[in-house]
Amino acid sequence: MAELPGSEMPGDPTLCSGRFTISTLLGGDEPPPPAAYDSSHPSHLTHGSTFYMRTFGYNTIDVVPAYEHYANSALPGEPRKVRPTLAHLHSFLKEGGHLHALAFDSRPGHEMTDGLVEDETGTNSEKNPGEPVRFGWVKGVMIRCMLNIWGVILYLRLPWITAQAGIVLTWIIILLSVTVTSITGLSISAISTNGKVKSGGTYFLISRSLGPELGGSIGLIFAFANAVGVAMHTVGFAETVRDLLQEYGTPIVDPINDIRIIGVVTVTVLLAISLAGMEWESKAQVLFFLVIMISFANYLVGTLIPPSEDKASKGFFSYRADIFVQNLVPDWRGAEGSFFGMFSIFFPSATGILAGANISGDLKDPAVAIPKGTLMAIFWTTVSYLAISATIGSCVVRDASGVLNATVTPGSGACEGLACGYGWNFTECAHQHSCRYGLINYYQTMSMVSGFAPLITAGIFGATLSSALACLVSAAKVFQCLCEDQLYPLIGFFGKGYGKNKEPVRGYLLAYAIAVAFIIIAELNTIAPIISNFFLCSYALINFSCFHASITNSPGWRPSFRYYSKWTALFGAVISVVIMFLLTWWAALIAIGVVLFLLLYVIYKKPEVNWGSSVQAGSYNLALSYSVGLNKVEDHIKNYRPQCLVLTGPPNFRPALVDFVGTFTRNLSLMVCGHVLIGPHKQRMPELRLIANGHTKWLNKRKIKAFYSDVIAEDLRSGVQILMQATGLGRMKPNILVIGFKKNWQSAHPATVEDYIGILHDAFDFNYGVCVMRMREGLNVSEVMQAHINPVFDPVFDPAEDSKEAGTSGARPSVSGTRQSPPHSRRSHLVGQLVGGHEGSWSRARVDPEALVREEQASTIFQSEQGKKTIDIYWLFDDGGLTLLIPYLLGRKKRWNKCRIRVFVGGQINRMDQERKAIISLLSKFRLGFHDVHVLPDINQKPRAEHTKRFEDMIAPFRLNDGFKDEAAVTEMRRDCPWKISDEEINKNRVKSLRQVRLNEILLDSSQDAALVVITLPIGRKGKCPSSLYMAWLETLSQDLRPPVILIRGNQENVLTFYCQ
Repeated sequence: MAELPGSEMPGDPTLCSGRFTISTLLGGDEPPPPAAYDSSHPSHLTHGSTFYMRTFGYNTIDVVPAYEHYANSALPGEPRKVRPTLAHLHSFLKEGGHLHALAFDSRPGHEMTDGLVEDETGTNSEKNPGEPVRFGWVKGVMIRCMLNIWGVILYLRLPWITAQAGIVLTWIIILLSVTVTSITGLSISAISTNGKVKSGGTYFLISRSLGPELGGSIGLIFAFANAVGVAMHTVGFAETVRDLLQEYGTPIVDPINDIRIIGVVTVTVLLAISLAGMEWESKAQVLFFLVIMISFANYLVGTLIPPSEDKASKGFFSYRADIFVQNLVPDWRGAEGSFFGMFSIFFPSATGILAGANISGDLKDPAVAIPKGTLMAIFWTTVSYLAISATIGSCVVRDASGVLNATVTPGSGACEGLACGYGWNFTECAHQHSCRYGLINYYQTMSMVSGFAPLITAGIFGATLSSALACLVSAAKVFQCLCEDQLYPLIGFFGKGYGKNKEPVRGYLLAYAIAVAFIIIAELNTIAPIISNFFLCSYALINFSCFHASITNSPGWRPSFRYYSKWTALFGAVISVVIMFLLTWWAALIAIGVVLFLLLYVIYKKPEVNWGSSVQAGSYNLALSYSVGLNKVEDHIKNYRPQCLVLTGPPNFRPALVDFVGTFTRNLSLMVCGHVLIGPHKQRMPELRLIANGHTKWLNKRKIKAFYSDVIAEDLRSGVQILMQATGLGRMKPNILVIGFKKNWQSAHPATVEDYIGILHDAFDFNYGVCVMRMREGLNVSEVMQAHINPVFDPVFDPAEDSKEAGTSGARPSVSGTRQSPPHSRRSHLVGQLVGGHEGSWSRARVDPEALVREEQASTIFQSEQGKKTIDIYWLFDDGGLTLLIPYLLGRKKRWNKCRIRVFVGGQINRMDQERKAIISLLSKFRLGFHDVHVLPDINQKPRAEHTKRFEDMIAPFRLNDGFKDEAAVTEMRRDCPWKISDEEINKNRVKSLRQVRLNEILLDSSQDAALVVITLPIGRKGKCPSSLYMAWLETLSQDLRPPVILIRGNQENVLTFYCQ
């Protein structure tokens, strides 16, 4: 508990109402709080008062649980309430023991995540004038879904489908459709109750569950399908009006163009209603619902009324058992006459189940409204479809002429069909397929059967117009949310909202344009199958979203709706895809192709969004499962991979080192960029939190597949020891330490050189391989970074006083410790580095311009094609094969595959051919493809005198000059300078020293034009080779070479094998 000082206790104990008083527990009356006091929202307190900061009754700035701490937005004009940060609770009090107000985020210009007010049920019963309109589950979901399901297919095509497929198969079609939609309804209910749902409907639910890749593609397709749905329902309305006009002999132009004209005018009126706002649209939907219910009642009454002569001539004979029996079986006719042909036409009539979810942002409580309203709508519409199919199939024959004098005496031998028994002869038109009426020929059969035909016409108008209106709203709302997420280019223009409900006016206009384009087709049976596959694709992904979220076992998957099963959801996804191909296989391929194209585009663009999708949870599960599984796998040479811990410091300070290692580890093995921050833990911790994400983003932007790991330590060596011991997970642990060559070792403080060589010894002690990289221009481009610092971030930053971020060449300013720069300047400096700071003026006053150019070139040397140069490998000592393996992996990459690899080995002049053949034979067994082998017979020759003298001059400042005294005397002399080289050590290591000088001569003669030189790293024995002498070896070995030099030493264990087991 972070306790407040005693002086900050409230004066009035009665205000400590965070817990019960003794009198309350014993039954006494607790004094009422002051009138101005609100226990839930203490808005009467000022933000500046310390008392405001205290959690009542607990004497602490820690806060009790509250909804506001988890919400993403607040009331307009109100400061956002937040909990204290860990730093506020855990760190020291500042400014004289007082803390600033924490309970509210009152930053000016603070942008909330959601521009709308978060409406909580029951929190505010009075509606503010500027508050958006919100709907409950009946008006907002159930009625809307029922209206969208009861579309044009119900009135104009269900009787025809019943005649084609028969009552039995029609029920199967209905139930199969309902099975898909019911399972999808359960899945959408689970997804919508797994957290607060905002606007965007289906797109929002899928994208936040499966991620932007699938969510974006299906959102675009679903919005398009709804826009085409507007055209389908409008064409159904236009067909009815056209038939009325023809019935009264007043056509406009011709049957096809009449549909087009009426359709365009109708959809324009619907657009006007939508633009009027959701409140008017909702009122229109309620009116349409009442009209449809009246039309249903009118139809059912009509089936019970004895048929008139006119209705009988059109095939209606009221309920007859023989008509019911005859209509049980199918009678396929026409091009669409098949089970799946009928299914493709009927299925869009069941797709309205998402109408409520599509306006999720306009619901009072989406988590309650969507499940309850959607499932109730599916139930009642299913009952209505089954009832209408059974009743109309029991009353109307398939063929009728409509001719009033086509009567016949019952039992006449010249008459065929059921109608003959009722006194009507439809035989001639049935044989010639010229009947205008009957269940299979007349689309307006429900109107004919009803008690009062105009009410059915009104019902058709209500069903078609309400469905078209719902599709128009859904298309615009879904597309608006997609546009706001900016997953695709050129669509952001349509995301702008207007008014208190943020109406997508531009989205309405786009959906209107698409609808008009499809209205021009003017054929309902052509438009319906087009959208079936798009809706099925949406349903498949919704069900898969629910299944995938369930199997990932993510703690974040906690839907309050429990009546779903992951296996049911999977079945729904599979059956949706199967039905897509059974309906129209080529249309299914097109739909899936479009989804894949949009999916691959988003994957390529990699939008910077983080929605906590199940795909992310699944990735974690896979990584965890495989990582744990690796623990059961024994190490084998054939499975060896170079897993590198790269001491980069800040990765952007040593880009060449990062690029080099990233090249051969890409898609192959582990790479971790290690960074040691030197200094007191308390001072460096804020910096640690600040820079980690920035460095990871820099690696991603540079397309380096690596991890970033940082530690705080008192010195460089101890920090690297921590990294080598703690980095990695299970078998995914580094086995190679990659470090840059310490270029300034001769001028740096000797203690830093001692630490540097100590790191190499530590690596070998931890059984690591070691790779040291040297470039003539140097690896550290921090001067370039500092020269680009934007003054806006740090106007007073002095690079000389910057902290020593520990990488491979970091140096301590003194033996006593690291001088720390002020936290503010350090923080701003780091921000400037991470952001880039290229906009500001270049501060080159303290930096050599030529050095900047060289460093900039060095930073990109491994990002370009290397051309037809050579990679020279000096395999001087057998380290297990690592010296060969890394160049081999490098040569497989595109930027290096034109380089010829040469292998140099030591040998004797009188055995050159034999030794060359032996090495070629060994390399061929390794299957590395190295055939260019050179034997160096003069490797043990004495180097030239001037080069030897140069080496002696190099080590002269580091000599102890003890005159070959005994070991005890030498130890005493260099107690404070362990890096000093005794005369005895120089004498014992003379042969090795001269070998490095001679090797440098060979390198200068043979490899000056190489793209890369790889040399076996010499090893200096601990306690026998001082750090300064070892550094002189490395310096001499790679001195004056133009190409980058890589010094490699494996851990003396095989990493190559020529066996198959």
